[in-house]
Amino acid sequence: MYEKELKAIKKANRFRNREIFSESLLDFASNDYLGLSENRMLLKRAYEKVSSYKYHSPKASMLVNGYHPIHNEFESYISKLCGFEESLVVGSGYLANIALIESLVRKDDILVLDSEFHASGIMASKLTKGKVSYFKHNNPFELDNLLKTLKYKRAIVCVEGVYSMEGDLVKPKIFEVVDRYKALLIVDEAHSSGTVGKNFLGVFDFYDIKPQKNHIKMATLGKAMGSYGAYIQGSSEIIEYLLNRAKSIIYTTAPSVFDIALAYEGYKYIQENKKSFLEKRDEIFRLVEKSFVSRQESLILKIEYGDNQKVLDLKELALREGFLIGAIRPPTVKKAIVRIILRLNSDMENFRKLFSLF
Repeated sequence: MYEKELKAIKKANRFRNREIFSESLLDFASNDYLGLSENRMLLKRAYEKVSSYKYHSPKASMLVNGYHPIHNEFESYISKLCGFEESLVVGSGYLANIALIESLVRKDDILVLDSEFHASGIMASKLTKGKVSYFKHNNPFELDNLLKTLKYKRAIVCVEGVYSMEGDLVKPKIFEVVDRYKALLIVDEAHSSGTVGKNFLGVFDFYDIKPQKNHIKMATLGKAMGSYGAYIQGSSEIIEYLLNRAKSIIYTTAPSVFDIALAYEGYKYIQENKKSFLEKRDEIFRLVEKSFVSRQESLILKIEYGDNQKVLDLKELALREGFLIGAIRPPTVKKAIVRIILRLNSDMENFRKLFSLF
């Protein structure tokens, strides 16, 4: 039924499929930035925490009786840690972005997204009742011009803390522009939470920005946290509004209790060991800058080739040498890239061997 479409995808070297890779490979492809997915101690702690309760699954929507004490305890912890009034656990980062954009953007409002914002936000924008506009990637001057010239009741701006393919950080000037126009700012910290900042809490931490009432943060519990799920942070008013209007929160089973417990243990572990994580991150950044003569801002290293077959060949070369890396092709990116995750639990010698392939 879709034979022609599949043939076209294969011809363009854009065909994808699922694959289980050997555990013997050195992983530089996944978003397990800190290596917490391999930490058995956290797994044991989370199991013991969940086992202390009568029930271990959410059972229902959070607004019925699926809201578990572990959900509540984690929300209180993460709110205090990140300096937001309230937090709300969600099933995934994708669901969180849909919840935020679909519910917050009302008639006569305008949604303004960075042109490189995540696909979940692009899809959610199709569900809004307001107008949708885009500004050039990480360009605060174009954002300023849009907010100055467009007509709207409310403006909701969406950016990422670290952009998942580019590896660059949102510019701090964007916070200034948003605050000047009293717009709402949604910061997707899926790839920045647990990877940047002196406390590994993301770009608010990195830029030392105190969260304001117009600031909303979304972060995943996968990736750096080694678990699954997400959370949204904001003012009490925003969280209450989402609980009453966001369809992907109201009409779905509450997040996995075990996954929230595992992420909770992950956050505590990071705070306990942030000094050693900081030292390792700095050491890796120095090696990257020496090897590629480029300044590194995040744990995502992008090497652009612009040739689909070339990045696939490099991925195969790396596999033969025992390394797993990402070969990212359109439409995920405009030009084909090799994407290397600078995982902090990897040995420096392995980094040197891998970098020598490029």
